[in-house]
Amino acid sequence: MNEIFASSALLGTVLSLVCYFIGAKIKTRAKTAIANPLLISVILVIVFLSLFRIDYASYQASAKYISWFLTPATVALAVPLYEQMERLRRNLAAVVIGIGMGTFSGILTIFLLSKLFGLEKAEFVTLLPKSVTTAIGIAVSEELGGYPSVTAAAIVITGILGNVCAEGACRVFRITEPVSKGLAIGTSSHAIGTSKAMEIGETEGAMSSLALVLSGIITVAGASIITNIY
Repeated sequence: MNEIFASSALLGTVLSLVCYFIGAKIKTRAKTAIANPLLISVILVIVFLSLFRIDYASYQASAKYISWFLTPATVALAVPLYEQMERLRRNLAAVVIGIGMGTFSGILTIFLLSKLFGLEKAEFVTLLPKSVTTAIGIAVSEELGGYPSVTAAAIVITGILGNVCAEGACRVFRITEPVSKGLAIGTSSHAIGTSKAMEIGETEGAMSSLALVLSGIITVAGASIITNIY
């Protein structure tokens, strides 16, 4: 089976899509946040690879084509933002400050926890871009000497947790303003969280789209500085 995956151009892609389809069906029936399609598909793929003893490299070789859609999908998030441009203008100061503080608090948290647990500089850099979209996070990790594969895993885990916990967290902290919800979700859990924000509402999705882009830019700008301090 490992040889079949290694020699196939699309088998990994098909496996990923089938697992996500199963996850989406389970989500529809379960109607609970924990039944996240992406989380379910990740678990199913891991189980499948483990059962048939398929190397990750073999799977990745035939599943890499899915990642080609990541960048255009992220760019497409500009559409709902454009549709909410007037609301953005009215709340511009709050939006900019909110995204800036959210991004800063995420970076500061990683910095303090890395110091607390005695992580090496490369390990700190690996976790630093966990809250930005994959394309940006992996590039930052590579440039600063981190471990891109671990960074990718951290980004996916962060996004899934944000997607699953977003609505519950908003209820616990009594965040009811659509703009605030969107900014919080996008800043903390990038594109995967943004998909949940779009489910919640149009405004939430638009603000989350803006937040994931600006938080990524801020992280890129500040990553070198915070790394030198570390």
